[in-house]
Amino acid sequence: MGDLENSGKNNPPQNVKLPIPGKRNILITSALPYVNNVPHLGNIIGCVLSADVFARYCRLRGYNVIYICGTDEYGTATENKALEEGVTPQEICDKYHAIHKSIYEWFDISFDKFGRTSSPEQTKVCQAIFKKLLENNWLSENTMQQLFCDTCQRFLADRFVEGSCPHCNYDSARGDQCENCGKLLNPTELLDPKCKVCKSAPHIRDTDHLFLELPLLKDKLEAYINEMSVAGGWSQNAIQATNAWLREGLKPRCITRDLKWGVPVPHEKYKDKVFYVWFDAPIGYVSITACYTTEWEKWWKNPEEVELFQFMGKDNVPFHTVMFPSTLLGTGENWTLMKTISVTEYLNYESGKFSKSKGIGVFGNDAKDTNIPIEVWRYYLLTNRPEVSDALFTWDDLRAKLNNELLKNLGNFINRVLNFIAKAPGLGYGSILPDAQDAESHPSTKALGDKVGELVEQYVEAMEKVKLKQGLKIAMAISTEGNGYLQENEFWRLYKDDQPTCSIVMRTSAGLVYLIASLLEPFMPSFSIEVLKQLNLPLEQISLCDEKGDIERAKRPWEILSAGHRIGTPKPLFKELKEDEAELYRGKFSGSQADRADRKLKEEAEAKISEQLNKAKLSDGNAKKGKPKKSAQGASKTASLAEAEISVSRLDIRVGLIKKAEKHSSADSLYVEEIDVGEPQPRKVVSGLVKYIPLEKMQNRKVCVLCNLKPANMRGVKSEAMVLCASNSEDTKVELVEPPEGAVIGERVKFPGCEGSPDDQLNPKKKVWETVQPDLRTDEELVACYKGIPFTTSAGVCKVSSLNEAKIR
Repeated sequence: MGDLENSGKNNPPQNVKLPIPGKRNILITSALPYVNNVPHLGNIIGCVLSADVFARYCRLRGYNVIYICGTDEYGTATENKALEEGVTPQEICDKYHAIHKSIYEWFDISFDKFGRTSSPEQTKVCQAIFKKLLENNWLSENTMQQLFCDTCQRFLADRFVEGSCPHCNYDSARGDQCENCGKLLNPTELLDPKCKVCKSAPHIRDTDHLFLELPLLKDKLEAYINEMSVAGGWSQNAIQATNAWLREGLKPRCITRDLKWGVPVPHEKYKDKVFYVWFDAPIGYVSITACYTTEWEKWWKNPEEVELFQFMGKDNVPFHTVMFPSTLLGTGENWTLMKTISVTEYLNYESGKFSKSKGIGVFGNDAKDTNIPIEVWRYYLLTNRPEVSDALFTWDDLRAKLNNELLKNLGNFINRVLNFIAKAPGLGYGSILPDAQDAESHPSTKALGDKVGELVEQYVEAMEKVKLKQGLKIAMAISTEGNGYLQENEFWRLYKDDQPTCSIVMRTSAGLVYLIASLLEPFMPSFSIEVLKQLNLPLEQISLCDEKGDIERAKRPWEILSAGHRIGTPKPLFKELKEDEAELYRGKFSGSQADRADRKLKEEAEAKISEQLNKAKLSDGNAKKGKPKKSAQGASKTASLAEAEISVSRLDIRVGLIKKAEKHSSADSLYVEEIDVGEPQPRKVVSGLVKYIPLEKMQNRKVCVLCNLKPANMRGVKSEAMVLCASNSEDTKVELVEPPEGAVIGERVKFPGCEGSPDDQLNPKKKVWETVQPDLRTDEELVACYKGIPFTTSAGVCKVSSLNEAKIR
């Protein structure tokens, strides 16, 4: 596990690892996970697991590799979490760093160093970079308006403010970003802002800050992006996110904050401030490397010999393709800038989004608490890696992939081969690999070798381009080829009728077992260790080096393992996951972590009551008297479950007609509409659509209106509903969801098969809209759908103009 065990704050570097001239020297980072919560499976696949697969692959190829990661510990979110838990920021960081470390250990993540940004090295490197930027005149000073809380006597950083989002009306938006619609925000943009600590209304006050002048660095930055995005084969989603920032025009970026928990600004005027977490966090890659090797500058200031690969989720892209490279370019030093960026979309959970803040989904510690082995978790996450679009975690899908792909395909092939070789002489080979004379003259064996050689070349090509899901698919295809080869040759008959040919088939198949274990080691290292144990071979033997001829030897699998080698003891590699077990996990991990804790407390309380009743040895009569109570309790539970069930039927979506629309008098980005939804009086609705839809297009047209949201005050106007729209992945294009021409004003939009009465008013605490919304999308035919079920009216289905496969919000 590299230096994961020695990842404390003040450990001096233990290595003098250097780039090796003439070799490929690869520096790998994954986005530093924030330290204020437990990582969920979406975080794990997006960052550390994907980077781990690539690091393991590079080591197999014989490259000189360092894989760096650690916890991102400074900033508002840490202060916020410390406040919630009644401890110091340092105590929060210590607690969650240990939690992260143990989860990544269980997931077999092979960091060379897993460090922390709250280290002395971080302060040293960060302040040195800042001083260079200051010397080179890339920083400016400016006065900002920021929210100040008189009660707490402090400026309120982004996450210490909550209010209504000006774009989507979500009433619990943070001051830095709306979790519902994803828009980046400034705290002063929030409607009805409140201090998160004391709940009082803050007021705006001036404060001086330092800014990185991104517009002045634009030419240097664009030259870097244009060259490296091609040379490094940047993923399409990374290019799109970067271009979106460039299209909007670079603006000076504030790099300081009015906080205590962070890297202090080494400037007399700003000595009471710290660096903004998004300025200092990427510098953590450098400082954590400095905690690993004394020769860190040979890696980070050596672009001629070192290639930098970075892994992250799509929400982190601009900070790594715009902010961090601009910071390094501004120093004027010869930094190793990122060559390749690998970006994942979101992994969603069952019927909604994974959410750290809401505690929704399967978290790293949850995976540890199941009896599902780590190799199964890694395989499932990697085969579902959301490389080009969002992916969905479901327990049914995990069960299907385990039972069909791992158990019946991969495990079945390896077990058939090794079990047959292990059989006693007369029935098998007594665990000794036979010779395979004239294997190349055996047609199906030669054809298999050609096919496998071709697949291995494709695997290497995919992995070199960081197409990890494709690499895994190709490796599994070799197992499929192996099963087909065994069936075609009917080895059990050959053993009786033609032992020389049977020996060719079995030694070739054993070589294939070793090859598959090698190719899958980056994806499922614990699986490969077990296979090598059953082959009686050391793990160190695994290699995919060109100079050793490993790739070429894959074309001759009968030569991979030596005749006369004694294998170990075969045993099953995977265990079936039954339907009732998957259902149990679905129930266990439903709802939020808070819901699960409540359920656990209730179960424990019920168990205690039951135990007390048993100890009391109640008479039959008393037991009978107790039955109705039990039944009432059961009825109460059923009612509670029914109430908790969240589906689209709880939304009151109606056909509406915009009678009048005008711009909001106090907000440039908002329209105020009067919409007829079949009631005596039109409803007033505030929508953030000004920059997407011209005012003239908002007049006298039918729309779909969500009518049972809690009314929200939007810059002095009470908004009584929400207009539904579709938007593309970059949120640069938005279209109204339109009912058909003949739809009746005020009729309820239905979803066939999802029957039920809507709530009178959606309770914001129940998060009904937030849970349903991720499943609202347009299909290829531009039809608005919920989980593929169309928005349906008496006159037909609701559609959009041109956005297919778009989210509806």
